[in-house]
Amino acid sequence: MLVIAKEPVPGRVKTRLTPPYTPRQAAGLAEASLADTLALAARLPARRRVLVLAGRAGDWLPDGFEVVPQSGGGLDERIAAAFALCDGPALLIGMDTPQLTRELLWPALAPDAWDGCDAWYGPAADGGFWALGLAVPDPELVRGVPMSAPETGAVQRRRLVDAGLSVRDLPVLRDVDTAEDAAAIAAVCGSRAGGASRFAKAFADLRTEAAR
Repeated sequence: MLVIAKEPVPGRVKTRLTPPYTPRQAAGLAEASLADTLALAARLPARRRVLVLAGRAGDWLPDGFEVVPQSGGGLDERIAAAFALCDGPALLIGMDTPQLTRELLWPALAPDAWDGCDAWYGPAADGGFWALGLAVPDPELVRGVPMSAPETGAVQRRRLVDAGLSVRDLPVLRDVDTAEDAAAIAAVCGSRAGGASRFAKAFADLRTEAAR
């Protein structure tokens, strides 16, 4: 299990949330999203958990993760380098989908997840992707894919298919990119039983702060 993330530093993460949020508030939402993602990953079945991090780890990091620095280059190079760390089936997720649950991800984690399957692909609503799993982690399957573009996901999935891989799809999820995204995702997180979503709480706290 690979989680690729940035340290939630004001002014360096979630810049599309500013405005309406301040850099500090945007970083708080990013930290909550990352914390929820890591807490979920810590509970999922994996023989190895790796946080591929740009920056330094904070108290939001749970036990059980190796932390390795992101490589240089564009996002495609950094994802490719993350897969190069692996010697068996690997599943990579980002930090921008705090609404992710075990149930949504389970098809790629079940005991039979790789039976007749070479790759798992999780499309994002904005045209990117939020998850990528490879039975044989070949960095060249990612390197050169244009990132942060409307066609990113389609190009990545086509790359897998053109390589002759059998690809299975995970559900479409929305990334936390804009204030509208944050509100919609917080509503999903907050509607779940248990009330443990850090992201939903962080968003509610911002709403309370704005109302004062």
